[in-house]
Amino acid sequence: MQIYLPIAEVVVNAFTLIGLGGIVGLMSGLFGVGGGFLITPLLFFIGIPPAIAVATGANQVVASSFSALLAHVKRKSVDFRMGWMLLAGGLAGSSLGVMLFNMLQKLGQVDLVVQLCYVVFLGLIGAMMLQESLRSLRRAKQSGPIRPMRRHQHGWVHRWPLKMKFRASGLYISAIPVLLVGACVGVLGALMGVGGGFIMVPAMIYLLGMPTKVVIGTSLFQITFLSAYTTLMHAVYSNTVDVMLALLLIIGGVTGAQIGTGLGAKLRAEQLRILLALLVLVVCGKLALDLFLRPSELYSLTPGILK
Repeated sequence: MQIYLPIAEVVVNAFTLIGLGGIVGLMSGLFGVGGGFLITPLLFFIGIPPAIAVATGANQVVASSFSALLAHVKRKSVDFRMGWMLLAGGLAGSSLGVMLFNMLQKLGQVDLVVQLCYVVFLGLIGAMMLQESLRSLRRAKQSGPIRPMRRHQHGWVHRWPLKMKFRASGLYISAIPVLLVGACVGVLGALMGVGGGFIMVPAMIYLLGMPTKVVIGTSLFQITFLSAYTTLMHAVYSNTVDVMLALLLIIGGVTGAQIGTGLGAKLRAEQLRILLALLVLVVCGKLALDLFLRPSELYSLTPGILK
């Protein structure tokens, strides 16, 4: 079923969009990531302009993350105090990111910058995930189950001032690195249309020392509210949110998130991370190839920009 998207000004298949939303929702439920790092480049591939894909992709992240968050709240696996601190930093970072996005849009460089950011970040994250997952599988085969990491080792984050207690995580650390992690995720969310979970989840585990049982739920808490704020900012200041596109993605995303949350408790984490890493690297390769290949149309008109 072909439909016309009024803001993006393209014609696409509605079932394709619902399917893409479902895939991203599945990723959200399985890994505690908003899924924006996949939905935005996938929208590029079906012809959605990058500026529209970034702003509308953030909208879809809200739905899939909130759906998965509800399941984690029922399991009591969310550190709300940590989530609010991450969100405070994220809101400041998101505001800065929207300002940068609007500046790049006025200069006519937003498409190029967004695609370059995706190539760099997806390449780095995909390679690191694949390397770690393969190493974990080898260790599991050689010496049996992997011992859980000690999370309460004192590092540099424990020496900073403004310490706070996070009872659900069992931590007593400075609020400063928590705010900085949230701010970095906020900037990325605004520039790339991502929830930021693919950076925040490793930071929460290895930098802040949070136990794995509350990481995913807390990540989804921050992602949900931050993505909603980012979407609102893009809609108000750059008019790049396509409501019809967002609605179809949300329908698929909510369904996929519930399925992913259920599967996450049954499947082996190492194998899932390998599959996700390979998917991320494939998407990264396709984006990089598009940047170097000669476009089919050298000149095109987009709203407000001649390029």
